[in-house]
Amino acid sequence: MPKLITEFIGTFFLVLTIGLTVMQELVMAPLAIGAILMAMIFMGGHISGAHYNPAVSLALLLRGKMELSDLIPYWLAQISGSLSAAFVAYLVLGSTFAPAPGESVSLGSAVLIEGFFTFALCLVILNVATAPATEGNSFYGIAIGFTVMAGAFLGGPISGAAFNPAVAIGPSFLNAILSEGSLSSLPIYLTAPFLGGALAASVYRLQHQGEND
Repeated sequence: MPKLITEFIGTFFLVLTIGLTVMQELVMAPLAIGAILMAMIFMGGHISGAHYNPAVSLALLLRGKMELSDLIPYWLAQISGSLSAAFVAYLVLGSTFAPAPGESVSLGSAVLIEGFFTFALCLVILNVATAPATEGNSFYGIAIGFTVMAGAFLGGPISGAAFNPAVAIGPSFLNAILSEGSLSSLPIYLTAPFLGGALAASVYRLQHQGEND
């Protein structure tokens, strides 16, 4: 239960920060998003592993650093945190939000951005938080937060920069329920990040062939 509570809280504050900054159209939104993720990772890394992202959980499962029996409970905690945060953002600002590709952006471009930056995020996590050579380091949260910040700055105008199925699921469903929004973009954020996470686990194994962990 402590792990699931931690996953809920971390995902909640990540999605709440995304919602409040995006809906207010803050120019430095990616900085705030990267900072809150960094803080939540340092808060919960020693308890749950601080995934806050179903694609990260999948990558860690494939890496052998997560039990299969924990996967669905983690996903449910993350999605619950996302839904709750989207609702709180609605209560605060009176409107809903959902990630979506930029205008005139092709489906292929959005999928590539979501997939490649999720791959980068998961590969960074696997190397800074699970590799024997970096065990016990104090920089893992900074590396992960800065990866998301860079992705949000660069990919936001193209794909919406979710890099996280939970970030898309909660806001998208609430937007559909309360504001009659469309779920047409949701498949992008369900497929590309999971593919990116799975690819990261495969590349990690190639990077560390012959090592014992």
